Amino acid sequence: MEVAQQELPAPAKTKETVEVSGSVALLESLIAEGTDTIFGYPGGAIMPIYDALYDYNEKLNHVLVRHEQGGIHAGQGYARTSGKVGVVFATSGPGATNLVTGLADAQIDSTPLVCITGQVFAHLLGTDAFQETDVINITTPVTKWNYQVTDANEIPEVIAKAFYIARSGRPGPVLIDITKNAQIQKFNFEGYTACNHIRSYRPKPIVRKQYVEEAAALINQAKKPFVLFGQGVILGSAEQEFKAFIEKAGIPAAWTILGVGAIPTDHPLNVGMLGMHGNYGPNVLTNECDVLIAIGMRFDDRVTGRLDKYAKQAKVIHLDIDPAEIDKNVQTTVPVWGDCKETLPLLTELVEAKQHTEWLAKFNDYTRQEVEAVIHNELNPSTEEMTMGEVVRVLNELTGGDAVIVTDVGQHQMVGCRYAKFNKTRSNVTSGGLGTMGFALPAAIGAKFGAQDRPVVAIIGDGGFQMTLQELGTIMQTGIDVKIIILNNRFLGMVRQWQELFNERRYSFVDIQSPDFVRVASGYGIAGKTVNDRAELTPALEQMLNHDGSFLLEVMVTKENNVFPMVPQGCSVSEIRLK
Repeated sequence: MEVAQQELPAPAKTKETVEVSGSVALLESLIAEGTDTIFGYPGGAIMPIYDALYDYNEKLNHVLVRHEQGGIHAGQGYARTSGKVGVVFATSGPGATNLVTGLADAQIDSTPLVCITGQVFAHLLGTDAFQETDVINITTPVTKWNYQVTDANEIPEVIAKAFYIARSGRPGPVLIDITKNAQIQKFNFEGYTACNHIRSYRPKPIVRKQYVEEAAALINQAKKPFVLFGQGVILGSAEQEFKAFIEKAGIPAAWTILGVGAIPTDHPLNVGMLGMHGNYGPNVLTNECDVLIAIGMRFDDRVTGRLDKYAKQAKVIHLDIDPAEIDKNVQTTVPVWGDCKETLPLLTELVEAKQHTEWLAKFNDYTRQEVEAVIHNELNPSTEEMTMGEVVRVLNELTGGDAVIVTDVGQHQMVGCRYAKFNKTRSNVTSGGLGTMGFALPAAIGAKFGAQDRPVVAIIGDGGFQMTLQELGTIMQTGIDVKIIILNNRFLGMVRQWQELFNERRYSFVDIQSPDFVRVASGYGIAGKTVNDRAELTPALEQMLNHDGSFLLEVMVTKENNVFPMVPQGCSVSEIRLK
């Protein structure tokens, strides 16, 4: 998504050069790019930038996080809900290395970020100076691009390139490391010019209409076509184009964990979630379809299971903006390179209007089997103890599917993504490819800053919450309104499930003790409550949602409940288990 260049400062508008520091030039460049919020943590090597920031309080909102990892996850949450580039500041050494997990997370989940790190003076580089690390070589594998600035004159052009690279094509994180001398150095700032082209960098491949025509021909001949859609639809702002395509062609469509929300979860052609803990029908029928149409997804191993047994009977059409994803995991019959916002209308124009009634009925039949075997008991348990799915069901009833749901990683993540209702795009924020525990709390903070007019609910496990609970301090200081649900099963639940199923219930270091979460939240001035009884659940969720400000709700759920269906690792998707 291109961000319109905002009005430049007065000196730049008059085309006069004005002498400013590298730090001021950086901040003016960020403002010109439409930046309104920065998540960061100051330190010695980035202090000149923070000194300059002191005079920009009315133009730039800086959110002081409690840990740099919290800062970058907040930047991710902001980017995911706003559609803009998240901006993060950190100092050198440990400040910079604390960003690495978030950079890796953003890289694999295609989240646009620009991270600015301070660095020691240029003449000290390579001397093992205090808080010096080689952040460029450390972060090269987990960034789309990185660059070290040692001369202030480079800053405007480098920042322009950073934003262009981060948001264009397949989005991703960019890191710019600025030495302290470049932050202090004065130079003649001639204003900011946004970047829209870099030689040798082609963010969008050329659309080859021949392949679009071949894809349409396969779809028109298909008796059992099946669409798999991922986050590429959302990143390309192609939700309407996608909806028009599946509705005209009458094709059942299933989503990856990051693709959910591209169409409403109750759309009649939306047949559910793919993958290891996805829905029964989409997994089984992947190995029965005759044409498989992948749109903006990367055939992750959690979606495909065993590749040598994955959709071998099907002709595969793959629409993707990143040519590297074509044929990477699954052999493609027809590749359709390009931005799906451009390619989908071309395809829709050529496909015939159809209704695959009998084929869609097979998905619905598998859904009925799954409801009977799994879903009914998970959402409406007859046991005394509450289930995670039950909590999500009641949350759906109270929010109407209009909330932004931010999930951490584990059983609650799978349950949340399976059962939460999403009426709007950019409503599901989770760590998909990297599976980063501790993601949800800081990401929810960023998500709220990116979507301030929408309710934001974080669903977190007792294990993941303890990894980044210090970000309650960020909530306290900013007053941001985030609703937090801790589904507490007193275990590292997903690891425990695997140990139960595949390691003969040898529960090795998964029984985790937790503090009194409500008292911890109270220490940060955040209201909270613990629910132990089913009769308290609905009133407590209502209290949480209606509370003015952040609220932490701990729900004690059954300890040894498992997430099903499940495709065991090393098995085909058609070997999915209901129990």
